[in-house]
Amino acid sequence: MPPTVETLLRSTRVVLPEGTRPRSVVLSGGRVAAVLPHDAGPPPGARIVELGDTALLPGLVDTHVHVNDPGRTPWEGFATATRAAAAGGVTTIVDMPLNSLPPTTTVEALTVKRRVAGPRAAVDVAFWGGAVPDNAADLRPLHEAGVMGFKCFLSPSGVEEFPPLDAARLDTVMTALAAFDGLLLVHAEDPARLDAAPAPHGPRYADFLASRPPAAERDAIARVLDLARTRDCRVHLLHLSAADALPLIAAARRDGVRVTAETCPHFLVLTAEEIPDGATEFKCCPPIRDADNRDALWEALAEGTVDCVVSDHSPCTADLKTPDFGTAWGGIASLQLGLPAVWSEARRRGHDLADLVRWMSAAPAALVGLDDRKGAIAPGRDADLVALDPEATFTVDPAALHHRNPVTAWAGRTLYGVVRRTWLRGTDITPGPPRPAGNPPPPPTGRLLERTRS
Repeated sequence: MPPTVETLLRSTRVVLPEGTRPRSVVLSGGRVAAVLPHDAGPPPGARIVELGDTALLPGLVDTHVHVNDPGRTPWEGFATATRAAAAGGVTTIVDMPLNSLPPTTTVEALTVKRRVAGPRAAVDVAFWGGAVPDNAADLRPLHEAGVMGFKCFLSPSGVEEFPPLDAARLDTVMTALAAFDGLLLVHAEDPARLDAAPAPHGPRYADFLASRPPAAERDAIARVLDLARTRDCRVHLLHLSAADALPLIAAARRDGVRVTAETCPHFLVLTAEEIPDGATEFKCCPPIRDADNRDALWEALAEGTVDCVVSDHSPCTADLKTPDFGTAWGGIASLQLGLPAVWSEARRRGHDLADLVRWMSAAPAALVGLDDRKGAIAPGRDADLVALDPEATFTVDPAALHHRNPVTAWAGRTLYGVVRRTWLRGTDITPGPPRPAGNPPPPPTGRLLERTRS
C-alpha cells in the first residue's frame, strides 16, 4: 500500500533547486513525497497548512557548531543548542570535536558524545572528529565509526586538551586521511605570524585586530593547499575571514586541489569599524575585519570561491567575556540568528532566497555527504523545512534567545527574516519561548547521524 499522506504545505514562495515557485509540498513518512502545482488538489487525508506568501525553505544545515557538551555544558549543551537551532530554522547541526571534555579524538570519546546528545537533541546531530598531535592511529577508526571528517588547528586552539598540528604532523594526518579519502577541516592561522604580531591586550578592538593579521590566514592556507595538492587530501577551510587568501583558493581549485571553504555570518555582516572598545562579545579568531574585506567575501560567495555560510557558534558563560580582548574568550553565539543575519545583508546586496539556501543548506549538506537527504525540497529528501517571513523584522533581545547564555554580538540589532515554523522530518519542532530554569525540555525529536558516504 502507498504510504499515508500526512501533510500538505502550500506557499506562493517555495524555494526549490530550480528556483522559487508557488507550490504545494506533500509530506509523508518524514520525507517530501511530492512537489505539486500550487493549486493542486490535496491527496486524500492530507492535513493542509496554508502558508500564504510566507516562504518555504529547506532546513538549514550548520556544519560548524560548538555545543561544548559534555564537560563544558554551562557554556551551552545539546538541549539548549538544538532548541536554538530549531528556532533559527536549522534542522541539522554538526558538532565540533573540541571545547567538550573529552574532545572527540577517539572512538571512546565519540561514544560519550553520542550518549549525551541522543536524549537531548531537538534537531538532527552529526559529529566531527578531531586531529591532534598524538591520535593518527585513531583517525580511521573514527572515520569507520561515522564522523563526518576531522578538524585540526595550526595554531593554539584556546584549550589545552586540543593542541595544534605542526608541519610534520599535518603531513602525517593528511597522508593518513588520503588513504581512506577522509576530509580535513583546518583552522588556518599561521603560528609564526601570530607570534610576530603584537600580543592582544586591553579593551581596544584595533589592538586585538592587529594581533591576528590577514597574513596569518593567508600563509597558513597557502601551506595547507600546497600539502593537499601533494597528498591529494580533501580539505575544508574553516571560518574564512581574510579576503587576502581568496586568490589562493581559486588558483588551487583550478589546479584540481579538492578544497572547499566556508565563512560566517559575523564576517559577512559586521565590520571592525563598528565594534566598540571593550565589546568582547565581538571577539572571535580569526577576527571580524574591515568593510572592504567584508565586500570581498560577498563577491567570493557570489562567484563560488566560498561555498558555505555556517555559524561557528562558540558560546561561553558571561564571566568569560571580560572587557579585555587579551583575556576574553573568543567566540560568537549565533546559531539561532545566522539565517536572519545573513538574509538581512544578502537582500541589501541584491541576493535572493535561492542564494541563501545554496550557501546555508545545500552546500553544507554536500560538504558532509548528506545531500541525498538534506539541503533541498525535493521528492525523497527529509521533510526538514522552514517557514520564513523574509520581509518581517525583529530586534535581537539576548534574553529571548534559546542559547544557554544571553551573550551575543547581535544584541540590539534589527534583522530581516522571522522564522515562523520549523519542521524536522515532517514534525513541527518550532520551540515556544525559552523555558524558565528548572522546567524540563520538550521530548527530543532529533536523530544522531553518521557519515554514510564521502
